[in-house]
Amino acid sequence: MSTRFTALAVLTALLTGLVAAGSAAPTGKWRAEDIDGGGVIDRLQTTLEIGDDGMVTGMGGCNRYAGSAKFDATTIKFLPMASTRMACSPAVMKQESKFHATLEKVRAWRVDQVQRKLVLLDGQGFEMMRLSQMD
Repeated sequence: MSTRFTALAVLTALLTGLVAAGSAAPTGKWRAEDIDGGGVIDRLQTTLEIGDDGMVTGMGGCNRYAGSAKFDATTIKFLPMASTRMACSPAVMKQESKFHATLEKVRAWRVDQVQRKLVLLDGQGFEMMRLSQMD
């Protein structure tokens, strides 16, 4: 009987996590883990912070940026970002450029609250970027 109870508890926890994952918002502070299937440079802080009002700020890896996004329960569109213009190593600049180009292609989002991930998707539902929640 305890095995059945444990299995039921695990199933309930999984289902609760799935329901909660669909009810979150893309707001908060996130760190990029993968950009367009190419990973990211270790220890490089590419961040994205989305406010409840749609204001967007962060660090591309070398430069700070700011702008806005329009989002609802499942869709999101990032508007053009303003950025500082500092120069860094070619690898860092390449990742930062890829980050901004990828944001322009994003059209949808989902949050996995269990794993604390924000997944940004293109218009066809393909994963474009995966970010982890920052504390």
